[in-house]
Amino acid sequence: MNDEKAVSQIVDHHKKKEKRRSGEVGITWWQLSLIGIGSIVGAGFFLGTSVAISLTGPSVILAFLIAGLISYIAFTALAEMKINDPETGSFRDYARKAFGDNIGFISGWMFWIAGVLIMSSEVTALSVFSRYWFPQIHLWVFSVMYSCLGLGINLLGVKDFGEIESFFAIVKITALASFIIFGLLFILGYAYPKGSVAGASVISLSTLNWFPKGIKGLWSSMIFALFPYAGVAVVGAASKELKQSESFTKAINALMLALTFLYVTSIVLILKMVNWHQIQVSKSPFITALSEFHLPYLGSIFNIIIVSAAFSTFVGALFAITNVLLSLAKDNEAPKIAMKKNKRGVNVIALLIGTSGLLVTIILSFILPDTIYEYLTTSAGVLLISNWIIILASQIKNRKYYSIKSTSEGKQFKMFFAPYSSYLGILLIILTLIGVIFNPTHRIGLFVSIGIVVIISIASVKAKS
Repeated sequence: MNDEKAVSQIVDHHKKKEKRRSGEVGITWWQLSLIGIGSIVGAGFFLGTSVAISLTGPSVILAFLIAGLISYIAFTALAEMKINDPETGSFRDYARKAFGDNIGFISGWMFWIAGVLIMSSEVTALSVFSRYWFPQIHLWVFSVMYSCLGLGINLLGVKDFGEIESFFAIVKITALASFIIFGLLFILGYAYPKGSVAGASVISLSTLNWFPKGIKGLWSSMIFALFPYAGVAVVGAASKELKQSESFTKAINALMLALTFLYVTSIVLILKMVNWHQIQVSKSPFITALSEFHLPYLGSIFNIIIVSAAFSTFVGALFAITNVLLSLAKDNEAPKIAMKKNKRGVNVIALLIGTSGLLVTIILSFILPDTIYEYLTTSAGVLLISNWIIILASQIKNRKYYSIKSTSEGKQFKMFFAPYSSYLGILLIILTLIGVIFNPTHRIGLFVSIGIVVIISIASVKAKS
């Protein structure tokens, strides 16, 4: 998870490079697309995909396509507000402008708590990946190790966070591209899995039962298909940094097409390389697929890449929730003590408050090692996409104040088919939330999220009274 400040640091890194090269300020549409892909891809895809596949089977491909559409709608809604009303600020400010202070308060705290849960799910995923090499070591042991490392890095104060994240963005994209190339070599007959020659044949998707668990299975998997797209709305906030605002259409189309292509193509190749019944929730589907081949250390090499990329995402998530809490404190929606800094300029109180979520994760990973990842991902996903409903509703309400017409600088960005596209997005998100009810394990995550929203709503009334 990245908040606007975390993403803006990555944007600033690219802006400085571009300025040194051309003397101009701002980033190009393709740079925004690259930043977006690097910021969005994380453990939610590298591990969460296994949950989605286990819930619905081959129809997971359709789930990711629908999720891509929902994400595109949410992305463009925030971008329209950001470009046409750049002075307002974050999505919380748009919610406040549309529906009042209470909704702005609720939206901000939902985002912060979702960030804590995402950070916790990243730590859990890192622990799961690490058990590939050390299956005898308990999950909570790795959770403690990675939590301490992440906290230590943030306490030191990361000055070149944008440069670090840019590097790992390239690592993640390269990992997915490499997997796709390897999958194509397999399909073309240049790579063979272990076992008999008969086992080397490519699994035909056309002969598979696409809906082995029915529409209900597809429906219940939607929350895990949407989760890997979770960062698109925040990247939309970076749209104001483009050299030319009219090029945003290119940026958003390139980002969403590239992201959906990487996701869907990777899943298609996984399903061709290994029977979907072999996919386990406790293991990355990429590692499961690659482990079928003769090449030595192939699974370990890819797992190292995944661990490196996921750890960078975790450190970034911890950095992000710290800044979200600071933003809330500045708006008098969180205790002012969160703004206190140490000698290194690190907001230690805000950092430690966010880290408290990791302590809960460690305890849960000890008590519920087999289901903790699904609990955390479900709860985080529900809170995040519920916030998307607020973003879309804010866009519907606020757009009447915008003058979306040609200007001397070019045409301002306009969301496609608005406001009907926003209504469609809200409907699809509500259907996704309903789908969570079908699975008993995920239902708990939904109820936890509902309880959190109720508590935040009560707090907002008291805070604003």
